Amino acid sequence: MQTENKYIGDDKFSKMLKHYNCQTPLEVIKLRFAGAVCSPDLELRPTDIISSFWPQGQAPRLETKEEADLFFKFFMGLWDEVFGKVKTNKIKLEKVSLKNDSEIRAACERRFAEIELGFVEGFWAGRQDLKLPEFLAEVIDSLTELSGVYNTLAKKLDNGAAIADILDKFAHTDAMVERAVSFIIENSVLPRIESLRRTVN
Repeated sequence: MQTENKYIGDDKFSKMLKHYNCQTPLEVIKLRFAGAVCSPDLELRPTDIISSFWPQGQAPRLETKEEADLFFKFFMGLWDEVFGKVKTNKIKLEKVSLKNDSEIRAACERRFAEIELGFVEGFWAGRQDLKLPEFLAEVIDSLTELSGVYNTLAKKLDNGAAIADILDKFAHTDAMVERAVSFIIENSVLPRIESLRRTVN
């Protein structure tokens, strides 16, 4: 999956997303790409995932070939960056600030989006008919369950639960998510990594 597309970095990429009125957060995009790289759907194309970042029918209108080339070059730079992390089994959740109630709620909301709307959605890539080995289906289901834990933690916070307990469970859930993703990569992706080379076309 090595190409000449270099990732332009989070700051520049975020500015590009804003320019094209993309409401999908960068952290969700990264995890959706990771899920897509791990997907057993070998017909999946990066362009299908890229278009999913906008509501149906609202993808940006690219006026010239030069603009389109640059647009997809930037996205494929991130795709290749994520592919490299999958190939080395180094997909990790980014650290979040958890200093007060509002930050904890925001972090719980972010984590739900990263896992369910990011990795899991990217893995299925709009298809619910993928035939999966039983072990893989169970791990994907466990990720959906873990994403729900973050919502539960936010509710517990609202109900007055001790912040120390919330933080402990948040960290534990992060570790469980990372372990599940690592297991998927090690047992389902790495054995066939060379067949997963995808291009924008």
